[in-house]
Amino acid sequence: MTQTARKHPDQAHYGPGQRLLRLIPHALAGVLAAALFLGVADLVSRLFGPTSSTLVALGQAVIRLSPSWLQEFAISAFGNSDKLVLYISMGVVGTVVAALIGVLARSRMKLALGAFSLVALILLAAVLMRPENSAVDAVPTLIGAGLGLLALLLLGGAATGWLRPGDPHPAPHDLETRSGRSRAEESAHSRRRFIGLATAGTAIAAGSIAFGRSVNAFGRDIGSAAAQLVLPSPAVPAAAIPEAASIGVEGVPPFVTPNDSFYRIDTALAVPELAPEDWTLRIHGMVEEEVTIDMNELLELPLEEHHITLTCVSNPVGGDLVGNATWLGYPIHELLARARPTGDADMVLSRSVDGWTASTPLEVLTDEDRESLLAVGMNGEPLPAQHGYPARLVVPGLYGFVSATKWVTELELTRFDEQTAYWTDRGWNARGPVLVASRIDVPKPLAEVAGEELVVAGSAWAQHVGVETVEVRLDDGDWESVELAAEVNTDTWRQWKHTFADVDSGRHSVTVRAINAEGEVQTGERRDSIPGSATGHHRIEFRVS
Repeated sequence: MTQTARKHPDQAHYGPGQRLLRLIPHALAGVLAAALFLGVADLVSRLFGPTSSTLVALGQAVIRLSPSWLQEFAISAFGNSDKLVLYISMGVVGTVVAALIGVLARSRMKLALGAFSLVALILLAAVLMRPENSAVDAVPTLIGAGLGLLALLLLGGAATGWLRPGDPHPAPHDLETRSGRSRAEESAHSRRRFIGLATAGTAIAAGSIAFGRSVNAFGRDIGSAAAQLVLPSPAVPAAAIPEAASIGVEGVPPFVTPNDSFYRIDTALAVPELAPEDWTLRIHGMVEEEVTIDMNELLELPLEEHHITLTCVSNPVGGDLVGNATWLGYPIHELLARARPTGDADMVLSRSVDGWTASTPLEVLTDEDRESLLAVGMNGEPLPAQHGYPARLVVPGLYGFVSATKWVTELELTRFDEQTAYWTDRGWNARGPVLVASRIDVPKPLAEVAGEELVVAGSAWAQHVGVETVEVRLDDGDWESVELAAEVNTDTWRQWKHTFADVDSGRHSVTVRAINAEGEVQTGERRDSIPGSATGHHRIEFRVS
């Protein structure tokens, strides 16, 4: 006699659509358990260091393990919003994984708890792998994981007993449960219990996330940390910026970029929190004398102020990952002179407090004609937190990925053939000299403009060499020289403008190129950023009315 296989209740009573709907409470249980885990861990992490946050550590691990092409795409596509996009992407993937664990808990709770624990262990490893973390930084993750497991057990159990009004009636032998209640009464009790637990879990998770470290990092008051630092007057003040340094065309960014508008590209999901009294800079490696300097000593030195433009190597052609500021700091070549580098050294490996590294040619940092600074001020204020507070490197003529280390705490004298840095490990140029470049700011792409006089304006830069000439052409016509604003110094950008008269109505294009003071003409060859900056002429299209 053939034995008939026993069907799961869902197979016996429900169609595919109904079975899918019945999985929703279980998926929601998994998502809420994960949200409690990460939210509570993020909130507790505020009592510890910034990288003790599970979310931050996970995001940093994703950045560290991502291939360079993916990181380059994120920076090029999203610019200053790349970190927010990363958090959103992590949230989407995490929600799917948590929902699957919740569905698994419906029939195999022990297996689901094991899967949840495995994910927690992976996240704990991400926290402990951070170079600046210690064992105590595991506490937020452990607390969050414990609450998450408890939430999965309680919510998953309540969801399993869920039987909604209108569902098919149970078999006669299932009409009463061990509690003495009917199945309908038991299901109603499970629904109320699930809704109560879910409501409480949602409130706790939402509150934890709202007041946790990760969301707070996006809404941080950039002046709050820097309020502790009082900057001295510069011993060498910056030269006055002449009015002629601005071209006077509306739509062209100001010559000095405000702090809150200055581009930010780095790998730190949470801005490092480093108090001035806790900051030191260690200079070591291939030196005759190791040097350590603290903030009090740094501020007592004769600080200098210089106008310097910084550019990101990931800046696309015509992009906005470039800015000009007035920086206050101490010459790096003076600090290195104290340590007396040995003759074999040719590279300075700078390290941030969060472990990020950059490789800078020693000959650049010891060049007395180049205003390379250990900077503490930006545009008359202490460095904003996201721009390196309390101290960072500013080196004109090199892209930031090999020079502009924020939150810097260490300079190691070494060699290019012995050590590598964060981005050079990912295939980028180890030395990173800035290339001559230019951008059209006015008119905007696809704009409609009047045709009597077409004003074209923008910016050009060739840091530490200087911009000599800028040329533009309308459509495929001849190159024409433009009017250049006054040059403040060779380390800053220059604004420019040009007027085309009697342009015919219809669709047109404008292209720009710059020529530096050494006669190098900006190349029109298009290439990607890797290994050393995107190239090509910036060209926009517009319509003349």
